[in-house]
Amino acid sequence: MISKLSIKYITSAVVLFFLSAPTLIAGQIMISDAYARSSGPLAKAGAAYMKIMNHSNESDRLISVYSNIAKKTELHKHIMSENGIMKMVRIEDGIKIDAMQEHTLIRGGEHIMFMGLNEPFENGKIIPVILQFENSGEVTVEVVVDQKRKDKKHSHTH
Repeated sequence: MISKLSIKYITSAVVLFFLSAPTLIAGQIMISDAYARSSGPLAKAGAAYMKIMNHSNESDRLISVYSNIAKKTELHKHIMSENGIMKMVRIEDGIKIDAMQEHTLIRGGEHIMFMGLNEPFENGKIIPVILQFENSGEVTVEVVVDQKRKDKKHSHTH
């Protein structure tokens, strides 16, 4: 038999878990490990990275992004130019998230770009970002600024 005290501790633990978990679940889309960086306090641009999990049985597509932290917010990726130099370009056709798959936006790859920052990225600041999906609609995620974050080894899947 579970006592009232045990139920109180279990309930507290569950609430604490959900309050501290950096994951957003909206419909069939789950966002986790979202963070943003800029090159410094005077930077005019910054970027955000995250894991996007599609829990539906159909592919979806991240087609646009918006945030009031910048004058312009776009999906970007790095590509190799004809002369062998990496350059960043806007993703025009969105990012496909296959059914029952995770897709990671990473540094040096696909990411969210903030151009013309309205205020500096301060460590710990929360940036609201609206992700627009073709099938799942709008998903709002809170992205934390983490200027000290180091690259991790990623398993980039599509």
